[in-house]
Amino acid sequence: MHLVEPTATRPVMPLKPMPPGVVDSAPREGLFKVDSEYMMILSLKPTHLKRYKDVVRLLLKYGNADLLKGADVDLGEDFPLTAPKAAEQAKDLAADLEALGPTYIKLGQLLSTRADLLPPPIIESLARLTDHVDPVPVAELLAILEEELQVKYSRLFPDFDLKPIAAASLGQVHRATLRDGRRVVVKIQRPGIRERIAEDMEALGEIASFLDLHTEAGLKYGFRNILDEFHRTLLQELDYRQEARHLSTISKNLAKFNRIVIPQPVENLTTIRVLTMDCISGHKISLLEPLKRFELNGAELADQLFQAYLQQILVDGFVHADPHPGNVLVTDDNRLALIDLGMVIRLTPRLQDRMVALLLAIGETKGEEAARAVLSIADGQEGVDREAFSRSINNIVGKVKDSTLSELDMGRVLVDITRSAVDHGLRLPSEISMVGQALLKLDSVGRLLDPDFKTHEAIRTHALKVVRGRIVGSESIGGLFSSLVEVKDFLVHLPGRVSRILDAVADNRLKVEVDALDEDRLMEGLQKVANRITLGLVLAALIIGAALTLRLESNYQLFGYPAMPMVLFLAAAVGILILVISILLRDVRGPRPPRKREPS
Repeated sequence: MHLVEPTATRPVMPLKPMPPGVVDSAPREGLFKVDSEYMMILSLKPTHLKRYKDVVRLLLKYGNADLLKGADVDLGEDFPLTAPKAAEQAKDLAADLEALGPTYIKLGQLLSTRADLLPPPIIESLARLTDHVDPVPVAELLAILEEELQVKYSRLFPDFDLKPIAAASLGQVHRATLRDGRRVVVKIQRPGIRERIAEDMEALGEIASFLDLHTEAGLKYGFRNILDEFHRTLLQELDYRQEARHLSTISKNLAKFNRIVIPQPVENLTTIRVLTMDCISGHKISLLEPLKRFELNGAELADQLFQAYLQQILVDGFVHADPHPGNVLVTDDNRLALIDLGMVIRLTPRLQDRMVALLLAIGETKGEEAARAVLSIADGQEGVDREAFSRSINNIVGKVKDSTLSELDMGRVLVDITRSAVDHGLRLPSEISMVGQALLKLDSVGRLLDPDFKTHEAIRTHALKVVRGRIVGSESIGGLFSSLVEVKDFLVHLPGRVSRILDAVADNRLKVEVDALDEDRLMEGLQKVANRITLGLVLAALIIGAALTLRLESNYQLFGYPAMPMVLFLAAAVGILILVISILLRDVRGPRPPRKREPS
């Protein structure tokens, strides 16, 4: 891949110049000349060159050459610019990312939650992305385990299964037994994974910055900001203490659901790179045998699982982001266990309120209310055709009515609404797209449990009950105490404030200032109206007087008529002419209000 100097004529974002002395020197590696100034874009480290090539190849294969439109990049013969479209090659994307390593696998999984950024074929391919890699030699993992826990592993785990039960891109999982007989699983981070991810993210960050500065797509989407958001999420997943907190929090939030179980972490055996938690015996729902599935009460399990996720979304604001069938176990006692809680979605109270309105509107198949709920969330509404957007949402929500889960995915409806908003120029918070993808995965679980489960009926049944619980239990003890203090302060100061107001009323000192009208301009307009009414009355009197005296005989004639009435007529005519000219020349007309469009 050869990088050349961009021309000075192509518009680029303003660049911060290099320190004095660099501007006049010869170009160096990683410097691009723009308007006689140099800017460090790519470091061109030897370890990054292969990453640059791999990423550009992916961009061209699945995003086509338009993504690099506007960049002066000589791709060479290895990069044909007539790449197949995403719809034709999306099925290979998962395999390509898996071949590139753990950073790209995790990045692909995170991108699979962003239907607002990528087209449906790419999202569907990323949703099928597997996170299974070759296992690490157990001796290397045990060294990390002992380094983190500062003790010989055999002293903590009398029975430690050296054969992994899962080998993922970030960590590897082994079964073990504590000294008290408690069965646990131990997730150990892969050696060197932090350094590799840091190196990959540095190279990706340089490419994202280059695209932002030198391509039209970068100016539109801001790839660096998106990558930074993914980087923060990935760093959280690399800290197993975060996942332990997620397990505890979601377990506490869902404690009332007797058919849902969350593995509990062992806090004193959990560090940044080691997570020890309960071992839950069961089978992944995606691998469940038909006979076992027949024995389950699938309808009840699906109903409670969906209700639990409604509570996470609408009440807790803390949502398990990846409930795909591989992360849901059917336990030996026929309950559902949620595992792999490394990634969660956090919703603000304001966003939860909007989600309540949106999900209820979808459940009641009220398209216009759903459109209003989306508009209350979205940014960038300037120039948006609200009527066209409302029609689009009506069409999407209308598909929900009388449909079963086998016919329509509820998560698909929310994802389609997100895409429609993006197509109409609206910017929605990324959490909306992530919730939609979570519900889409949840629909897959529901289909496996009960093909006839109707998610929109579950929303109608449970949403209002969940919201009532949110209102009743929304205040913590600390929040309630704070509110009581504010109420007490208000009541203490209320009598004095009321007394001052009544004193001001009694002394005629109460003033109300309204900054709504320009009084001077209003008075000027009223005087103009009054003067013209007065002038109009005078002119009317002249005309009436002239008409009444027209029949009187007079020795003085003007144009064959008595002179006096003709003089009055002429004076009235001149006055009317002056009034008309004044109205045409001096009156200022305000802008006309826009005409309302007739409904189609």
